[in-house]
Amino acid sequence: MNTEVISGEDKIVQSEGFFVSDMDGEKVMMSIQHGKYYNLGRIGGRIWELAHSPVTISGMVEQLVSEYDIEPEVCEQQVRAFLKQLADEGLVQVSKS
Repeated sequence: MNTEVISGEDKIVQSEGFFVSDMDGEKVMMSIQHGKYYNLGRIGGRIWELAHSPVTISGMVEQLVSEYDIEPEVCEQQVRAFLKQLADEGLVQVSKS
């Protein structure tokens, strides 16, 4: 398991090799290579969309705060935790700045 802390200026981008679908507004993914299924939910799906091209966590948080009723500090904390889980599963790549 990757124990590195993800910082606000790290860049995040989707990993390749996943089939992604929208089911009733929630993103679901399947990894053929690993035989795993993931349900990212609505907000997790939005985070996935934002990671389509490299984006900093700070930029991602700024976008989410403009779209949802959430405090920036709380949003950043939750986004970092979620992205850590995605990175641990190999769903996103993290580039240190």
